[in-house]
Amino acid sequence: MIKIAKQTKLAPEKIINQASTFFSKGGEGLEEDERNTCPPCRITFEGGGGYVSISIYDDEKNRMVEVETREFEYQAKQFLEML
Repeated sequence: MIKIAKQTKLAPEKIINQASTFFSKGGEGLEEDERNTCPPCRITFEGGGGYVSISIYDDEKNRMVEVETREFEYQAKQFLEML
């Protein structure tokens, strides 16, 4: 299991939609388990014996995207590089 994060200026809705495209049926083939676009913004996926959980946090000046995963470490790093 890893937990990694990256700062971005993208809107939370855009991050959630990109995550859905990248990790769900059209991408890595995982099942979308939870989606919440209101604070706290979060989307989770399960499948293949693992999971991916993406949370979006805002502070005064930055937006942080945090990805926690088991079995999809490489894909999580790829996703954050896209942002």
